[in-house]
Amino acid sequence: MTDEQLAPAFNISIPPEQLEGHYADFASVWHNNETFILDFVSMSRPPTPHTTDDGGQVARIDAQVVTRVRIPAAQVWEVMKALQAQLGQWERENPGRKLD
Repeated sequence: MTDEQLAPAFNISIPPEQLEGHYADFASVWHNNETFILDFVSMSRPPTPHTTDDGGQVARIDAQVVTRVRIPAAQVWEVMKALQAQLGQWERENPGRKLD
């Protein structure tokens, strides 16, 4: 078997200062021609009522990106499959609980 035919076996490590990770309230997903971008966002304060320029009312949410992750377009399908597999495992481990 040549090097090109070997299956990858990743040995992934994480720097100690990143071990805790970041909490995010939600993610914004967008793309360009080559990359999908996931901005993980944390709210900095509770929503507040806000009047728009046309007189409408909205709940203004002040938030900040805590982490941006760029994924090559070719990898998006693999990320989706991994998320689906993890969600299925979580559902089996937490019967009766629902994600809202």
